Amino acid sequence: MKNRCLSATALLLLGSHSAFAVELNPVIVTATRTAQTADETLASVTVITRKDIERQQAQSVQDLLRGVPGVSITNNGGPGKATSVFLRGTESDHVLVMIDGVKVGSATLGTTAFQNIPIEQIERIEIVRGPRSSLYGSEAIGGVIQIFTRKGGGALKTFFSVGGGSYRSYNASAGVSGGGERGWFSLSASGINTSGFNACDGKPSPGGAGCFTTEPDKDGYRNLSGSLRAGYRFENGLKMDAHALRTTGNTEFDGNLVNESESVQSVLGGTISFSPVDIWQMTLAAGRSGDEYDTFKTGVFNSRFDTERDTLSFQNNIIIAPEHLLTLGIDYQDDSIDNTNTFAVTSRNNKGLFTQYLGKFAAHDLKLSLRRDHNEQFGKRTTGGAAWGYALSKGLKFTASYGTAFKAPTFNELYFPGYGNPSLGPEESRSVEFGLSGKTMWGNWSLNTYETRIDNLIAFDASIFAPTNIDQARIRGLEAVLNTQLGGWDLNTNLTLLDPENRAAGTPDANDGNALPRRARQSLRFDADRTFGKYKFGTTLLAVGKRYDNLSNTRELGSYATLGLRGEYALAKDWRVQARIENLFDKDYETAAFFNQPGRNLYLTLRYQP
Repeated sequence: MKNRCLSATALLLLGSHSAFAVELNPVIVTATRTAQTADETLASVTVITRKDIERQQAQSVQDLLRGVPGVSITNNGGPGKATSVFLRGTESDHVLVMIDGVKVGSATLGTTAFQNIPIEQIERIEIVRGPRSSLYGSEAIGGVIQIFTRKGGGALKTFFSVGGGSYRSYNASAGVSGGGERGWFSLSASGINTSGFNACDGKPSPGGAGCFTTEPDKDGYRNLSGSLRAGYRFENGLKMDAHALRTTGNTEFDGNLVNESESVQSVLGGTISFSPVDIWQMTLAAGRSGDEYDTFKTGVFNSRFDTERDTLSFQNNIIIAPEHLLTLGIDYQDDSIDNTNTFAVTSRNNKGLFTQYLGKFAAHDLKLSLRRDHNEQFGKRTTGGAAWGYALSKGLKFTASYGTAFKAPTFNELYFPGYGNPSLGPEESRSVEFGLSGKTMWGNWSLNTYETRIDNLIAFDASIFAPTNIDQARIRGLEAVLNTQLGGWDLNTNLTLLDPENRAAGTPDANDGNALPRRARQSLRFDADRTFGKYKFGTTLLAVGKRYDNLSNTRELGSYATLGLRGEYALAKDWRVQARIENLFDKDYETAAFFNQPGRNLYLTLRYQP
């Protein structure tokens, strides 16, 4: 137990696990802020590894997250356009996003620009479903998504890729890594350029909708990114790790007020971890994330939105007995904004104290967590969580959990001129979940059902053209996962059933009983992959049920299904050529009303990866 508990913290991870393949004893950290194997964790977790990224030939983070259990995605018109992630039916700003342990995202919007995160810099992604405010504080109502960049280590290696395809799209990446037995480093860079397609078929005023204009042109996107990560483990056990990521993007889109943006996302962080005695590990972590966003109208500057987030945490993992781990920690976060609009408040901080207990009693596993936050604007908030797991038999496990969470309103929701509502209050949630999972010789499976109730849910109300606190939302869901092998094929299936309902208790509300916008009630993803010597083939079927684009449920988004094919050939050792066709039958569909999605498209990639 000593080695398992103290081998890593949330920023010093060893091991990985594929969400779409059977893999033994992977190690994850995001669910508990400590290192646990997938068998030990009581949370509902999906992990996507570097091998999964290359096998799927994914072109973006959006590609990777499509069809993950509990995940719904909207995109406003193709590569580089605004992309929102809804986790378990909660709002897009109810997902806490971290890169190498540093909280990222816009303090004004409250969301993360997934469309700008460079996929070639990613080593793996951990998606933890369910409330995690008792460990991480505000935002983690729906769950946590943590992205880990390439780490390196071992012998000196290089990697390289170049590709291109439909919509005059081109991409390239290169990097070097190494570090030997005690050290690790990885330095990499990547870039993409696409002419795109017409992002939006909007309706101008009066009666405007979508992008509120008609601009039937191609809307392109460019991105250039670089990352560096390095660390060393000294003989006395002291570990040091530092990392940096910077990505710049230029996006063209359709809009009546602005139609172009330039953005910069940056993450800088470091950790020091040390065990003064065998049973105690201390980790000090600090980081800064930046989100810069400038808008233009036909080349003329319009507005600037810059936000910075500074974080500091001190965590202690203490083995109080064999198979029993106590975690004590403190977090500090400071958000500040600088933009061309006048906001009544431009900064706020949050201090949090948290504790967690992980214990094992024969066939029983127990997790208890408690956190106390003090938000500079909204005062004190207490959140907690409890989870229990029981091994019914070898390879068969039952879990039950309960958790509370909260989220403070964003600066835009509160103060944006002509839009903000300063009377908004924090959102609060409570969730219950039951799960059953099995691990057999033929594969893995899991079944999870849950209910989340959110009080004072913040959503845009078109009738007042401002965000408002909906009285309550009730979200029920079921997630089923099956990973197996049949006839030499790796088969992986994810099914999500969702009932995201707007509830207004006590006062009449025209939207009472309606579905929350842009969440599909049904979604299915099926992957099949097989290797024939030097050849690999695969296919992905994604099916998404109907949704509504607004609170009143008057604008319906139709159901759709897309089929993708992929293949690759090993030219020589470490050299591969890959081909991918997406949306094979050229399905016309929308994830947000009036915003177009790619039709049939083809990509070719030459990749060198030792």
